[in-house]
Amino acid sequence: MYSNKNAAALTPPMGWNSWDCYAANVTEEQLLGNARYMAENLKGYGWEYIVCDIQWSDPAAGTGEGEYIPFTRLTMDAYGRLLPAKERFPSGFRAIADEIHSMGLKFGIHIMRGIPRQAAHERLPVYGLKGVTCDKIADPFSICRWNSDMYGVRNTPEGQAYYDSLFELYASWDVDYVKVDDICNLKAAPDAPYSARHEVEMIAKAIEKCGKQMVLSLSPGPALIEEAWHMSEYANMWRITDDFWDRWDLLKDMFRRCELWQEHVKPGCWPDCDMLPLGRIGIGFRNPRITRFTKEEQITLMTLWCMFRSPLMMGGEMRDIDAFTLKLLTNRDVLFLIRHGRDARQLFRNEEEAAWYCKDDEGREYLALFNLSDDERTVSAPVKVFKSTAKEAKELWGSQERLLSPESADLPAHGCVIVRM
Repeated sequence: MYSNKNAAALTPPMGWNSWDCYAANVTEEQLLGNARYMAENLKGYGWEYIVCDIQWSDPAAGTGEGEYIPFTRLTMDAYGRLLPAKERFPSGFRAIADEIHSMGLKFGIHIMRGIPRQAAHERLPVYGLKGVTCDKIADPFSICRWNSDMYGVRNTPEGQAYYDSLFELYASWDVDYVKVDDICNLKAAPDAPYSARHEVEMIAKAIEKCGKQMVLSLSPGPALIEEAWHMSEYANMWRITDDFWDRWDLLKDMFRRCELWQEHVKPGCWPDCDMLPLGRIGIGFRNPRITRFTKEEQITLMTLWCMFRSPLMMGGEMRDIDAFTLKLLTNRDVLFLIRHGRDARQLFRNEEEAAWYCKDDEGREYLALFNLSDDERTVSAPVKVFKSTAKEAKELWGSQERLLSPESADLPAHGCVIVRM
């Protein structure tokens, strides 16, 4: 275990990520605009990270027909380390980080695992190593199925030196959070989906060496449950799903995934249900829309994520948030569980219903009842859940009228209640 790993994320990170709304096309203005909104409206509720997602080194992002431009020319330094494209981030990441920090927030970036193909093909030198070039540490047989930018890095001292130089650069930018992609589940290697485990270790060592505390997030999923021990040793969070979007079938399936991972939630180690596709999303995908989730489904989503203690990364354009979405993101009683929940577990689940239980640091008990069916339904806990003798049962979303008892409720399709005793 690396000394500063858990300290970087003693509780699940909460913030905003640019992917759901801006795809690979986000700009400096959009990053800072969302940061200002967070500082003014959400910081007091625990939201603090502003994360710039994929392709920030591509000057031409947003001009192609798809999410990425195959074999695009990236912006990098003389040592094969990617830099933010000046066309989109004219101030550079250090200045952007400084401004975000001045708001009392934290700054994060997305990277692809590995080394740019461009750096290998041009045989650029590896920073700090005499006579070693990027092609010598690149593994051309280790590639990403859905993005053409990178080769894997060989598990050698020279490969480690490259990662060390990368995170030395990020530390100079004062980065607080790094989301590493194509590493948690290699879609190009279905027979060996965790075959980049050595790069997880190399990145963790590089973070430790750079001296700057950073959250390490692994993507995409689904993560392999049999590798939970390894991810717990080296990372702070890892995706338990592929990209999560605004579809009920994906949300319903998250109950199965959370059940699978519920025993692996602990300080510094957070199985990640992915971003919250709420509010206005899809802008950079040329499919701008308000989330397809119904209001009941959005409440179900927030309840499950908070009881399970998944990291919370808002995906929608925050400057367009409506009153309902703002209320979702500022419910102190529910968000309290992100910081102070414990012992969360699924009590039961079938095709129509589910229930989750947890406690908080003060010993108070919580029960969430979920209607997973497409019709109105009475959902009850199968056995007496609450051990508390307290007489007051508070429904945390303000749906007290739905309760038949603290352990039973009449729920609309895809709806839920969460009760605190």
